[in-house]
Amino acid sequence: MAMKARCWGIVLVSAGILVSKVWGLPAQRPVDGTDQQPIRVEVDAVNLLVTVNHKKTGGFIDGLSINDFVVEENGVPQQITNFTAHTNLPLIIALAVDTSSSVKIKLKFEKEVAADFIYSVMRPVDQALLVEFDSGVTLLHDYTNDANSIVREIEKLSAGGGTSMYDAVYLIAEQKMLGLEGRKTIVILSDGADLTSSQSFESALRLCYHAEATIFAISTTRLGADIDHEGDNTLVQMTESTGGKVYFPVSTSEMSEAFQEINETLRNQYSITYTPLNKERDGTFRRLKVKVRGQDNIIIRHRKGYYAEVIE
Repeated sequence: MAMKARCWGIVLVSAGILVSKVWGLPAQRPVDGTDQQPIRVEVDAVNLLVTVNHKKTGGFIDGLSINDFVVEENGVPQQITNFTAHTNLPLIIALAVDTSSSVKIKLKFEKEVAADFIYSVMRPVDQALLVEFDSGVTLLHDYTNDANSIVREIEKLSAGGGTSMYDAVYLIAEQKMLGLEGRKTIVILSDGADLTSSQSFESALRLCYHAEATIFAISTTRLGADIDHEGDNTLVQMTESTGGKVYFPVSTSEMSEAFQEINETLRNQYSITYTPLNKERDGTFRRLKVKVRGQDNIIIRHRKGYYAEVIE
């Protein structure tokens, strides 16, 4: 699928509506739509961040070594070339808040959740930005380590318009995470219903794979009279495909537990690198599966694959 023109500070045509963008970085590629060059990904090494948790307690399983892990690409075991157990590393966080008409009655909850998340998870060594999405996508605050400045922008949020969640994920991955080094995560607060995006679910997910960004989501569907199962399924697919998770809170205590789990997951991961046996750079999707030898009743999270050559 051809990429749409994307740039911080441009005007985007989305679902027939002109929406002004307020982004912070220059575009990382041409934007006129005629001379765009595909991103060539040299598949010399694949990097994976892996979380291993007890299925019953949810606690992180530490103390594992390189010999405990098996990595398969399209069902073929690979040779791990580099392995590190990471704890308490700095995070790069993009908080994306749904401010569409569909969540208008839930906006107060979203604002409280967003502020609580920033205060609960963010540390001085972390960097976070804030994006809102309705009919368009707006960068409200660029990367900062000042939690208070992010929360001040959260308090100003108001609801109205359509829902461009896929565009938000796409833009964040492409313009704010692609090429950055570090522990990159997108946290979405939404009911998961996308109505006005110019990008598809597949194109947004593809950019996340390429940016090596993990998506977590906090759903608002349990706060209304009717549960949006389609929106739930969208959030489940998007988060699990990138190694994250979606939460469906109905109380503040459940929110606190979700924040604690997200924080522990992001700061306690194993970093695995391998060189693919398949050297073909054909643009196909390579499915990844990580196993842990001799461990039962565990949950393993990691991104589910990568594209071997070109993103267009």
